[in-house]
Amino acid sequence: MKVVTVVGARPQFIKAAIVSHVLRKKHTEVLIHTGQHFDHNMSDLFFEELDIPRPDYNLGVSGGTHAEMTGRMMMAIEKVLQTERPDWLLVYGDTNSTLAAALSAAKLHIPVCHVEAGARLHTLHNPEEINRVCTDHIGSLLLASTQSGFEELEKENLGERSQFVGDPMFDAFRKYSEKLAVQDVRLRLLTGGEASVPDKFYYLTCHREENTKDDSTILEILQAMEKLNAPTIYPVHPRIRERALSLQEKYRIKNMLLVEPVGYMESTFLVRHAEKIVTDSGGLQREAFFAGKKCVTVFNFPIWPETMVGNRNNLAAPNAEEILAKLDLKQNIDDSYQPFGDGYAAEKIVVALENGWNKILI
Repeated sequence: MKVVTVVGARPQFIKAAIVSHVLRKKHTEVLIHTGQHFDHNMSDLFFEELDIPRPDYNLGVSGGTHAEMTGRMMMAIEKVLQTERPDWLLVYGDTNSTLAAALSAAKLHIPVCHVEAGARLHTLHNPEEINRVCTDHIGSLLLASTQSGFEELEKENLGERSQFVGDPMFDAFRKYSEKLAVQDVRLRLLTGGEASVPDKFYYLTCHREENTKDDSTILEILQAMEKLNAPTIYPVHPRIRERALSLQEKYRIKNMLLVEPVGYMESTFLVRHAEKIVTDSGGLQREAFFAGKKCVTVFNFPIWPETMVGNRNNLAAPNAEEILAKLDLKQNIDDSYQPFGDGYAAEKIVVALENGWNKILI
C-alpha cells in the first residue's frame, strides 16, 4: 500500500510523528510538507525532536489569503499526486493544507482518509470549520478522534465510511510528554537572551485570528495573565510578534515571559508543570486535559466539548475579568473518563487504511 500524507502545521506534525512510524513498518509513505508553518521553531524543530521522517516534498507555500494559500497548495499537490499515484491520501485536522490536499486527491479519484474527522463547531464563521466539513464530505475514510465526532458524521449521513479510532494526539502525549527535565527546556526571549523556567508559572498560547485581529482582544488576554500570582510563559506566534512586544511595552506588562515558539516536547513539559493554562488552541486544550491541568479556552465555541466536564476546561470571551473568573473554578477529575481513546489510535488508523485498501482491491 502506498500512502501520500500531507502536513503543514504543528498539530499535524505531532500526529504524523505517531502514525508515520506505525505506517512505515509495513507500507510505503510519501510525506508532503506544504510549508504552511514555515518558521524553524514551528516546523523543522518538530521534525527533528519527534524523529519524523523528512518530507519527500516541501512545497514552500505560506502566507496570503485563505483562497490564495489553498489555491497554490492545490496546484503543487496535484503535481505530486500525479507523479506518485498513491493508493490513499492521508490528511489530518482542519487547516488549509488539509482542504487543499483533499480537493486535489478527490479530483484525481484518489481515496481520501481524514483523521480527526467529525469535529464540529456548527458555525461557518470559523474558517477551520469550512475546511473540516468539506474534507469530510469528499473523504472516503473518516476516522474520528472521539465518539461524539463519529456521531456528528452519522448525523451528516457519513456513518458508513466513518469509525472512531481515538486521538493520535493522546498517543503522542503518552509517548513524549515526560522526556524532558527542566534543565532541558530553553526559553528564548523575544527581546533576546534566555530565561529559565520559573518554579511556579502559568502557560498561555494565543494565535487564532478571532483573538489577534486587533489590539483590544489580545490586550484583554494579556492583562488577565498580568494579574495572576505567578509569571506567565507565552510562546508568541511569529505573525503577532511585533504586536505582542508593542503591547507589553505600552501597557507595562511585566508578569509575563514573551518567548519564541517552543518545540513539542518543551510545550508538553510546560503543560505538565504549569499551574493552569489559557489557550485558544484545540491541541493544547486536549493536552491540558491529558495532563489533568485546569484550562480556560478563549473562544466562542467548544472546540473539544469532551474536555469541558467537571470544570476541567471552560470557555471564556477575550475579557480579562471573565478569563480570571473561569480560571478560579475548581476542576473535578474522573480518571475513568477517557473520551480520546486508549492511546493506540495510530495502530487503528493503519488497520483502517489496510481494510479500506483491501475493499478497493476486491
